[in-house]
Amino acid sequence: MNFFTWLRPAQKNLRAWQVGLLVLLLALWQLASRDAQLAFFLGEPLQVAGRVWSWFMPFAVPANALFEEGLPGNADIYRHLWTTLLETVLAFGIGTGLGLLGGLWLALAPMASAILDPYLKAANAMPRVILAPIFALWFGLGIWSKVALAVTLVFFVVFFNVYQGVKEVSPVVLANARMLGANQRQLLRTVYLPSATSWVFSSLHTSVGLAFVGAVVGEYLGSARGVGYLILQAEGTFDVNTVFAGIVVLTAFALLLDGIVGAMEQRLMKWQPRLGETERL
Repeated sequence: MNFFTWLRPAQKNLRAWQVGLLVLLLALWQLASRDAQLAFFLGEPLQVAGRVWSWFMPFAVPANALFEEGLPGNADIYRHLWTTLLETVLAFGIGTGLGLLGGLWLALAPMASAILDPYLKAANAMPRVILAPIFALWFGLGIWSKVALAVTLVFFVVFFNVYQGVKEVSPVVLANARMLGANQRQLLRTVYLPSATSWVFSSLHTSVGLAFVGAVVGEYLGSARGVGYLILQAEGTFDVNTVFAGIVVLTAFALLLDGIVGAMEQRLMKWQPRLGETERL
């Protein structure tokens, strides 16, 4: 095998190509930022990395750093990040739970689904960001107004996937299960839920990002704490490096949560054959 054959993109060197593309983009960004005018709009990668480093270093942070006001500058990020993560996790959990229950209920209740169908479509079509001022009026400027906004984003993604997953259950499988004497509760546990599980996990990967979007947008529109608040303050002073640093931090934690969802999916979906296994069969 010569060098050029090894260099050709393939499954065995996929990670190297991914890392190489990232390094290339960062290098091009750094070269472009050498122009002062471009750097004002694009920022500088080294400055962004330095900002992230200054936020999280040194490692020694007081145990109450997540909750105290007026902390030193290097500990502020922990307080702001804790707020945004708390809003995101709460919205993700509540929105997923409501979407799962709502999707199962309406998929198994055709008449209720027919009655509520136009209202659900209207609510899903509505740009839900406009609800942020209403939630701020109802719940105040604390975390719950951000959680409520993010829940509206997560709910519909999970709801429609669960609804479709239950509707896609094979009539033959249902007929066979009923012939074996399965009641509605047994059908729910052994037929409907397994059928909807793959649809649920496909929606959860999207919902993680939407939960972050709802939390950060809510912080933009009214908050005194959170990574979105930090980014908004940086935008007000044209500090583009801090804006990009906040984006990097949010992206990293969104990928972390998405990885947790992926690990749960692999653990709970062991029964589902992988693509390679299906091809071998």
